[in-house]
Formats: sequence, structure tokens, C-alpha cells
Amino acid sequence: MSGSTAERAIALHLTGERTVPGVPEENYWFRRHEVAYHALAPFCRDAVVLEAGCGEGYGAALLAEHARSVLALDYDEPTTAHVARRYPELGVVRGNLATLPVATGSVDVVANLQVIEHLWDQSGFLAECHRVLRPGGRLLVTTPNRLTFTPDSDTPLNPYHTRELSPSELDELLRGSGFAVEQLLGVHHGPALTELDRRHGGSIIDAQLAVVMGSLPGQAAWPEELLSDVAAITADDFVLHPDDLDASLDLLAVAVRR
Repeated sequence: MSGSTAERAIALHLTGERTVPGVPEENYWFRRHEVAYHALAPFCRDAVVLEAGCGEGYGAALLAEHARSVLALDYDEPTTAHVARRYPELGVVRGNLATLPVATGSVDVVANLQVIEHLWDQSGFLAECHRVLRPGGRLLVTTPNRLTFTPDSDTPLNPYHTRELSPSELDELLRGSGFAVEQLLGVHHGPALTELDRRHGGSIIDAQLAVVMGSLPGQAAWPEELLSDVAAITADDFVLHPDDLDASLDLLAVAVRR
């Protein structure tokens, strides 16, 4: 791992790891995750949905506004306890993604957002998704784009990540696991975030990481202007499209079980 990557790893809580709503300092990462849920929600309309790796639960709750039912699955016991308390409209179960606790062919949609990069056996997990989905069911996946998330190292920036994927690697992995890739999109900064990049030295991401790493001389807390800008970001400030995937921030795939 290069020196710059090792230093950036100190700012892990700003990589979106277990991001939660309502924290101003985390708002950029929360909104960057939220935009994918909004984009994928239409695929869950009237569907039986399994979210494999639900995290805090806000995304499963958003999908539940469209779905017939949503089962939120996570391995972490405090997480599932929180989700059950906070989002009573969800079914919640603790389980291992290596062996999904769901009957074969019983699910219309599996949602797996910002999770697959954490898994040691990605192909094994996708085989389980293929098993639990009915024929023609959809797998919805988002993951950081390796080419932009950890651009200067073969080792993931985030030590909780086991394997990050480029656009072509994600496409190949899904197709090799028995899925037809219906859509492959990238998440990019829209005009407002591009302007924030300009105002904050070329990268709003690096500006946030610099604060957390303490690399701004004399700054013990967030600069007021930066925190105000970060707290005001919305999901609408990100755009999703299939162009220039290699330069995208995150990847979003819609895959159909063959």
C-alpha cells in the first residue's frame, strides 16, 4: 500500500463504511449510497425482496415503500437488533451471506448494495443469489469502482474490503455466475458536486479526508464552509449513466437470473 493510500485509510469512517442518515459529517457518503436505492427502487415494485447486507436499514425501508415485502439480512447482531427496532415494517433476520437463509426460488429481487466488496467468496455469494431468485428475478448490486476508489494501490484502501471490482470485472463476475447483465451504470458527481469539487481544491472527497486525517494545519474541527457544503448535499446531486464507467465513483448493476 502506498503512503498516500495508507494515510487515507485512517479516514475510514468517511469511506461510507456503515454509513447512517442524520450525521452531517457523513452526509456525502450517505447521499452517495442513497441515490442508488432511489434508482433501484422501481425494480422492487410489488416484489418479494431480500436485502443481503442491510446495514443500518434505511435502504431496506426505502425499498419497502415499493415492494410487497422486504427481508433485511445482516450478519451483525447489534445491526439486526437496531433494524428491527427502527424499521418495524421490515422482516429482519441475522444470517451469513455465504448461505442465505431463504428457500430456493422464493425471491423476486436480491438487493446487495455496497456489500460485495466485503465478501471473501464473491462467486459463492452470487451462486446463493442465483439459487434463491426465481427464474427471471433480478439481482441489484452496487459497489465502489476499484479504478477510482483505490486508484494507487492493488490493496483496497478500506481494510474491510476483500476485493474491489472494476466495471469489466463486475460484468464478468455476474455473467460467469449465471446472470444476464441488464444494466451497468456508474455514479458520478452532478453539476452541483462538480462545483463543490472546484471550490474545495479539486475534490470534495479529498477535502473531507484531509480534515479527518488532520492534514489541514491548525484545523481541529471541520471548516464551517466545508461542513455546511457537505451537510447540504442531496441524492439528486449525483447522476447515474452508462458512459465513462471507468471514471465513475460507484458501479450499479441490474442483473437477471437466467
